[in-house]
Amino acid sequence: MLVKSKISAHHFPQGVCLSCGEGNIGKRRYCSVRCRQHLRQRLNTRSGLLQALNTRYATFYFTDTLIVLDVVPHGIREVFRFQTKRTAGTKPADDFGRMSNLLGDAWWAEEKRTTRNYLASRRVLEMAERLAMADGLKRPRWMKAPCVKPESILLLEMSKADLASRDLDKIIRNAYRRQAKIHHPDAGGTAAAFRRLHAAYQDLLRWADHPTFIRRRGFPDKWYYDGDNKKWIQPVPVRKG
Repeated sequence: MLVKSKISAHHFPQGVCLSCGEGNIGKRRYCSVRCRQHLRQRLNTRSGLLQALNTRYATFYFTDTLIVLDVVPHGIREVFRFQTKRTAGTKPADDFGRMSNLLGDAWWAEEKRTTRNYLASRRVLEMAERLAMADGLKRPRWMKAPCVKPESILLLEMSKADLASRDLDKIIRNAYRRQAKIHHPDAGGTAAAFRRLHAAYQDLLRWADHPTFIRRRGFPDKWYYDGDNKKWIQPVPVRKG
């Protein structure tokens, strides 16, 4: 069931996974690569609805009690907000799938009744809470993101924010030493795990010597749907300072 209630601007708290909301993950942004991939896959498999709504861009995020989908269609200077209560014991990705199914069923029911796609899309948009751009979703900003393998950062239990530090070499080496004490075969780890750790260490050292970046639009606290490229993009790192 969709709900309509005002919510304040949301920012994910420190130490909470941006995909499942689980806490106690330290400086990492996700509890695992698989968790991040699970949410991205679920978002992308439901992108057909956003295409039917002629979406220019959209965002998805969640709180402890709600999941929220904000949609900005092409040619409309308003935000259409869909939100529903989270289900106890259920991950945000699964709640998003449930809400998407509800909206998709409404679209197909109207399309079957009227045989007009635009009327079906209008019916779904009528189910949303309409907000002015100033009160809802602003245009995503261009962000500069480092070209680093996420797996390398996760394996060393670092964060992308560390990559902006002037003491990056020291941070990488200290992180490697900490993880080596856990994953070295002489400490009870496996050879395969240690090889992955060492490869991640070398990958980050190479990047520190020759840092490269890409520019992309996004939000620091929301998953962003790029309507032009028809794909979801994970929250961009927050730059310190």
